[in-house]
Amino acid sequence: MYKIHLPEGKSKYEVEELIKVFLKPGEFEIDNIRSDGEKANSSEIDICFPEFSLPYESIEKKEKDIKNEIKRFLYKELQKYTAKSPEWGILTGVRPVKLAYELLEREKSRDKVKEILNRDYYLTAEKADLLLEILKCQRKVLGSSEKGAMGIYIGIPFCPTRCVYCSFPSNQGKEGDIERYLQALHKEINFVAESMNEKGWYPETIYIGGGTPTTLTAEQLDALLSHTSEAFNLNHIKEFTVEAGRPDTITLKKLKVLTKHHVDRISINPQSMVDHTLKQIGRAHRPDDIIEAFNLAKEAGIPAVNMDLIAGLPGEDVDDFIFSIESLLKLVPENITVHTLALKRASRLKEIDNEYTYKQGEMLRIMLNKARKMLYQAGYHPYYLYRQKQMTGNLENIGYAKGNTEGIYNIRIMEEAINSYDK
Repeated sequence: MYKIHLPEGKSKYEVEELIKVFLKPGEFEIDNIRSDGEKANSSEIDICFPEFSLPYESIEKKEKDIKNEIKRFLYKELQKYTAKSPEWGILTGVRPVKLAYELLEREKSRDKVKEILNRDYYLTAEKADLLLEILKCQRKVLGSSEKGAMGIYIGIPFCPTRCVYCSFPSNQGKEGDIERYLQALHKEINFVAESMNEKGWYPETIYIGGGTPTTLTAEQLDALLSHTSEAFNLNHIKEFTVEAGRPDTITLKKLKVLTKHHVDRISINPQSMVDHTLKQIGRAHRPDDIIEAFNLAKEAGIPAVNMDLIAGLPGEDVDDFIFSIESLLKLVPENITVHTLALKRASRLKEIDNEYTYKQGEMLRIMLNKARKMLYQAGYHPYYLYRQKQMTGNLENIGYAKGNTEGIYNIRIMEEAINSYDK
């Protein structure tokens, strides 16, 4: 048992996520600093923090520096006891590319940023290079947004089934529930559009996500998209995305509704192209349905299709995952997003096996490394990245694009990038 004694005034939340990178729940306890003379039990490993006294330029910088010093000390201690050296170092937040951007703005040197990421945040050279590669791509793609440009997200919280790993607030909606939700949603669209128009704001991007928006009927989709187009000023829109994640919800009729309203990006998300995996995770489609849905999207004239895969799904090994990558590469979608399985408390798989994510880490590293090489060789490049709590192997999610097909909304929402990428 590891007993971690926090400095006075520090909450366990600040260190708990980093500890979980090294240790399973149940292997550690966090409490306040031991009182003088108190001895650790012989079966315990005690970790007590030293005094941190650093020169500070401001109170805000002091708090940030102390927090990082605590993490650095903890990382080194746990590295010593566990012999683990996590690739993302002390970073536990969801936006590491944003950190790289802030450092580059300050240092004006990519080499200096890489040095800081390695020296102060303990990232491996590979992860630091990945952040800088993605940042370079994002600077090229985005430029600066104009004054008043906004990204709009419209949520449809319904799916045909609930996947075993899912923790999103989505439901298998009954027709009456969906209709009542849409009535409320139309009212909210009016309210938001009126507020934006008063301020002179307008959509740069619109993203309709879920759940699975194509759970709606073609008529419901048509009404929603018509209302959205009428309510908002779309004269300057750069990107219009609708998630069509479940192949079993995609029809040519629905796709023609999307193209009628100038939707230029959709997602078709197999998660896996292995039949037994799809059955195990609770998907109602089969691999052939994914191929058919993709071909329908191209027949309907959808310009850009993203396809998601998840590494680390139950029952899959490296060969299964590589088969899925190979299957998607044959289709040549514009974007492929490779997710690492992250299990939150609300997922059924978390309830079934609380330690699932701790058992798969090394296999996941092999999967992601092989996938990255295959995608590079096929002409894809990484354009956005984010991380989550409870990610298997403490790894990452990466969106890859072929050619100039990067998703603006994905970059803006993940990096909170508004007006400064043109510097």
